[in-house]
Amino acid sequence: MTRWIPDIAERQGPRYRAIADALAEDVRAGRLPPGTRLPTHRDLALRLGVTTGTITRAYAEAERRGLVGGEVGRGTYVRGAERPVPSMPEPREPADDGLIDLSVGQPAPIGIEGIMAEAAAKVTARPDFEALLRYQPHAGMAVHRAAGASWLARHGLAVEPDRVLVCSGGQNAIALSLMALASAGDTILAEELTYPGLKVAAATLGLKLHPVTMDADGVVPEALEAAIRAVGTPRAFYTTPTLHNPTQIVVPAERRERIADIAQAAGVVIVEDDVFGFLSPEAPPTYAEIAPDSTIYLTSLTKSVAPGLRIGYMAAPRGLSDRLSQAIRAVSWMTSPFMAELARVLIESGDADRIADRHHEETLARQEIAREVLGPYTADMPAGAGYLWLRLPEPWRRESFTSELLRKGIKVAPADVFIVGRGQAPQAVRISLTAPTRETLRRGLGIIADLLESPGALLLPIV
Repeated sequence: MTRWIPDIAERQGPRYRAIADALAEDVRAGRLPPGTRLPTHRDLALRLGVTTGTITRAYAEAERRGLVGGEVGRGTYVRGAERPVPSMPEPREPADDGLIDLSVGQPAPIGIEGIMAEAAAKVTARPDFEALLRYQPHAGMAVHRAAGASWLARHGLAVEPDRVLVCSGGQNAIALSLMALASAGDTILAEELTYPGLKVAAATLGLKLHPVTMDADGVVPEALEAAIRAVGTPRAFYTTPTLHNPTQIVVPAERRERIADIAQAAGVVIVEDDVFGFLSPEAPPTYAEIAPDSTIYLTSLTKSVAPGLRIGYMAAPRGLSDRLSQAIRAVSWMTSPFMAELARVLIESGDADRIADRHHEETLARQEIAREVLGPYTADMPAGAGYLWLRLPEPWRRESFTSELLRKGIKVAPADVFIVGRGQAPQAVRISLTAPTRETLRRGLGIIADLLESPGALLLPIV
C-alpha cells in the first residue's frame, strides 16, 4: 500500500473533490501507476485531517471517473487514465408561452438547493451508505421512523416511532390508507370539496366517495352523522381540517371534538391529511391528538421542504400499522431508504425546520401581495394559506371567468375539479399564491383584479 498523500492545500471547492482531482493529476503524471493500492479511508483521513466520510466520497468520485476500483477485503486500487464522464444536461427553462400558472400548489422558490446538496453529500459520505441501496423493512428503517416521529413531535403530535410509517409523499400516504381500510366497491366519506388527488386514488382503487356538507367552519357535524347513516358502513372519513384544500378553512377546536366523537361512535376511521399544518402553527389540536386510536395521520415534506424529496410519514393506531405496512409492500415494497435518510439528515440537523420556516415566511409575504392587489377579495384568507379561494362576484360564473383568464394568459383551478360526487360546484376558483416568483404572482393577480372589476364582465356569456 502506497503512502500517497495528495496536496490539496491550494485547491478550491469541496475537500472530497480536491482529493479526487489530485488523484487524477498523479495518475496522469505517472506518480500512481495502475495497480497501486491506495491508503485506507481511515489512514488517509488521519493524514489529511479530514473525516473518513470525506475520503469515502473522494474515492467514490475517483471511481466514477474510472480512476480507481475497489475490491471487498483488499482495498482501493488505481485503474489507469481518467475516462470522460458524461455530464448532466443543463436544465432547460420552460418555453415562455406567456402563461402564468396559478392552478398548482408548487412551493415557492426560496433557494434551498445548497442546503439540499450538502445534506445529500452527508448521506453519500456515510461509511454504511451501501445499506441504503439494499432492501429494508416495509415500514421504514428504525432510524427513519424515529426521524419521522421527531418531525411530528416538532409540529405538535407526540407519537412513538413504532407507530410511524415512512411513505413516498402525501399522495402515496392517501392511497396506502385507502388500500389498508377499504376494498373495491366500498365507500369513503370526504368533504364536499376535496383534494383532487383523493378522487384519483379512490377511482383507481374502485372506491366510492360520498360528500359531507361544509359551512364556513368546515364539515358540519350533523351532515357527517347523516352521511354515516346514508352510507351505512363507510370505511373511512378523509379530511383536511387545517388549511383545507381548496377552501383553506381551519376547523375550530370545538367542532373537531364533535366530529371526532361522531366518527368514534360510528367506528369510522378518520384519515387526517395535515400536509399544510406547518403553515398554521396556531391551529387547534389534530384529530390524531383528539382520537389517536381512530385516526390515521398523514403528512409529508412536500410542501414544507421540497416536492422532489418524496418522503411522507403516517402515524397510525397500532391495530392498523400492519395493514398499512402490507399496503406499502404491495405498492413499492418499501420507501426509498436513500431519500428517507436524506430526510433524516435534514430533520436532525434542523435544516428541515429552517426550510419549513422559510416557506412559512414566504407564504405570508405572498399573502401580503394578494391583499395589496386584490383587497376585499382576500377578506376570508386565513394566515398561512398558500391558496386563495376566490368566490366570484356576480355576474361571473367559474367557466366564463376561467376561460377569460386563460385567454389573458392566467390559469387557475375552477371549483369543478374539487367537487365530490354530482353536487353543484360553487362559483369559485382556487388561486395558488406560491407557484411563481413574487413578481410574476403580482402581475398575474393584477390581471385577475382588473378582470374582476371590468365592466366588460357583464357582456360575457354566462355558461
